[in-house]
Amino acid sequence: MSLHRHPDSPLLDHCPETLPAWTYHDPGWYAKEQGAIWAREWIHVGRKNDLAPGTMRRIEVAGQSLILCHDREGRITCFHNTCRHRGAELCSADESPLGKLITCKYHNWAYATDGRLVSTAFGTPTADFRREDHGLFAVHVREWNGFLYVCLAPEAPDLVPDMGLSALENWPMATLVTGHRTEKRLKCNWKVFWENYNECLHCPGVHPELCDMVPIYRQGIMAANEAPDWSPEAPRPASNLREGAVTWTATGKPCGPEFPDLTPEERASGYIFVTVYPTMFIVAHVDHVRAVTLAPIGPEETRLTAQWLFPAETLAQPGFDPAEVASFATIVMNQDAEVAEMNQRGLKSDRFKKGRLMPQEFDIHRFHHWVRARMEAAGEVIG
Repeated sequence: MSLHRHPDSPLLDHCPETLPAWTYHDPGWYAKEQGAIWAREWIHVGRKNDLAPGTMRRIEVAGQSLILCHDREGRITCFHNTCRHRGAELCSADESPLGKLITCKYHNWAYATDGRLVSTAFGTPTADFRREDHGLFAVHVREWNGFLYVCLAPEAPDLVPDMGLSALENWPMATLVTGHRTEKRLKCNWKVFWENYNECLHCPGVHPELCDMVPIYRQGIMAANEAPDWSPEAPRPASNLREGAVTWTATGKPCGPEFPDLTPEERASGYIFVTVYPTMFIVAHVDHVRAVTLAPIGPEETRLTAQWLFPAETLAQPGFDPAEVASFATIVMNQDAEVAEMNQRGLKSDRFKKGRLMPQEFDIHRFHHWVRARMEAAGEVIG
C-alpha cells in the first residue's frame, strides 16, 4: 500500500537507513562521540536553585571532572577539577562548602571563585612565574530558565532548544522548585534513548496508560499532521488530552494552582515538549514541569535523571506528595527504559547491520542527521 501524504506533512517520502548498528556499542566510536558531541555541546548539569550559594559541586562531563561553583555573591562558574600546581584534584566530595577561595588540599594553592590564582601558599615563585597565567581552566557556563549548562569547547556554540529559547517564557521557570527526583541507569546507548523518544509507533503496544491520557497516541503518531490522510483543513481536537484531563497526573487533575500566564493554546495542548540535544528534554504542563537529563556513562549504559518542578505554593499545600504527581510519568519512563534496553540487546546481532525507518520516524531521521553533522565536523564519518 502506497503512502498518500500532503506536501506539508512531516512524514518521510522514503524509508531511509538507520545509523549502523556498531555505532551503538563500539567503545572506540563511543569515545569519538564523547569528544565530538558531548565535549562540544551545552550539557545540562542541574538547577541553579538546587546549588546553594557558597557551594561547589563535583560533576563529570565527557569524561572530564569539573567543579561547578555558586559563590556567596550568586555567581555561577565552572572549572576543570585540577590544580594548576601539579594537577591535584580540587574537590573530592560530591559537594563542598565554597568560601571566598577554592583551595587545593595538597599544597594549599588558592584561587578566587572566578578562577584567578591568589596564593601559592608555601611555594615561593621566581621571576619567571606569572601568577596570571596559572588560573584555573575555565569552562563555559550558561543559565536558561533556571537550568545550568556547561560546555567544554574552547568556543561554545549557541544554545538551541528545538522550540526556541522563548518556548517556555509563559512558565515561571526560574522560580520553580525541585519537588521530586529520580535516577535510573539504562542499559542502552544514549542514541537508543533519543530514538525511542522521537517516535510513537511503539506507543500503542508499550504505553497503555499514556495512550489513555493522549488518545492520538493510540494511532502510533504524536500529532494530527502525522496521519497519512492529514490535510491542513482537517479539524483540530479541542485538547490533546482525554476528556476532563488538563495535565499529566494519574487523574488528569492539576496538582496545584495552574500557571497564570499560559495562552489558551498552551492550556489546551496539555503539554509542551522542548528538546535540547544531546542532554535533556523538558515537558511543561499547566501545573508542573518535568525535566529529563541524559548522561552517557559507557557505550551501552546511560544515566537518566528526572526532576519534577513545582511552584513553591504547590509544594506547601498540606499533605502534598510530589511523588504521587510523578507516578504517572514514571510509569511511562519505566516502560521506555524496558524497550530501550530490549533494543540495545538486539543491536548486538552479527547479522543486523542497519535498520530502516518508517515515514512516521521523521524525527529519528532528523536526529541521525544531527549526529552525523557533528561527527563529520570533527572529522569522523559514519559509513
